[in-house]
Amino acid sequence: MTSRLDDESLASLAAHSVELISTLQHPSGAYPASPTFSAYTGYSWFRDGAFIADGMSSANAIESASRFFDWCASILIARRAQIETIERAEAAGTPLDNSQMLATRFTFDGAEGDDDWWDFQTDGYGTWMWAAVAHSRRHGLGLERWREGIELSVRYLLATWERPCFDWWEEFETERHVSTLGCVIAGLSAAVSADVLPADIATRATVATTAAREIIELDGVRDGHLVKWLGSVAVDGSLAALISPLAVVDGASALAAASTARIDHELTVDGGVHRYLGDTFYGGGQWPLLSCMLGLAYAAGGDTARARNQLEWAASTVTAEGFLPEQVDDDLLDPSRVAEWQERWGSVATPLLWSHAMYVRLAVEIGMYSPPAEWPASVATTENHFRNESETD
Repeated sequence: MTSRLDDESLASLAAHSVELISTLQHPSGAYPASPTFSAYTGYSWFRDGAFIADGMSSANAIESASRFFDWCASILIARRAQIETIERAEAAGTPLDNSQMLATRFTFDGAEGDDDWWDFQTDGYGTWMWAAVAHSRRHGLGLERWREGIELSVRYLLATWERPCFDWWEEFETERHVSTLGCVIAGLSAAVSADVLPADIATRATVATTAAREIIELDGVRDGHLVKWLGSVAVDGSLAALISPLAVVDGASALAAASTARIDHELTVDGGVHRYLGDTFYGGGQWPLLSCMLGLAYAAGGDTARARNQLEWAASTVTAEGFLPEQVDDDLLDPSRVAEWQERWGSVATPLLWSHAMYVRLAVEIGMYSPPAEWPASVATTENHFRNESETD
């Protein structure tokens, strides 16, 4: 994919992306992962949604982001008893099975889905707290409306963060993933720094954060770069997020430089970033959202030119309808695996709101998009070609 857009077109796509996300946001505050993709329809993820909310917050869509955090907090408050049961079992040395942990995705009205999913993932419960605190600081907002949800999320992570779980991609359940640990660190650190936790919980969160950082330093780094999971030698495109926007790793550090270089060398072709070597999901294509995360990592290290290249590649994947997909098939790792996924779930998710949000986040970061002082409060309606999504919930 070689077409490139000029500055005005790059900015226009960012503005369009904010409008699209705002239009598709559910009245509950949930962000649909994708309005038409069969496996995602009717669901919102804490992880994906938190990054979407951060992108919207960076574009001054303040109310939109706040409503997503309202949705997250409400789900946690509704599951207080479940969290307390998990805490008690952990404290007693009889931890519950993974199937009894909190879900990773929920319907727009806050319920668990009826269909099977790879559910135990702790990253989202850290990421939404990081995004909420960043949002409050960016716009001078109070955190009281999310305080109870944040405390419950911290308590849940304190009981579960050391357990292996599925990664961002709903894979490799038996490993401890560095990207997941980074999301936990970002969330716990944000909650402690925001001074919204009882003193004893804040102390425990600080201890856990320190321990998680030490684990990454000991077993999550190889040859000077971050790795996919503890003890691995491979990298994953999601690791760029630990540099930016999560800022778990200093963008100016040697670790950030080595990690960015390794992701670029191992996973990137012409600016498009694969998830990891060996990926077979829809043949293992290149993901615009990961290209934007790598761009943010470059920007954090001061390389704005490389960051812009990443933005341009992501923009080049836009469809004629103005949609950014989950992945593209220009450079597949395993073309033989495409048909099975198409038969199972149909065409690649398009649009993917997470792709649009990361595009916005990078465009704002490198000054390619200057949003209005504040976007108007979103009106949750759906255009005709998304009518089925609005009817599913």
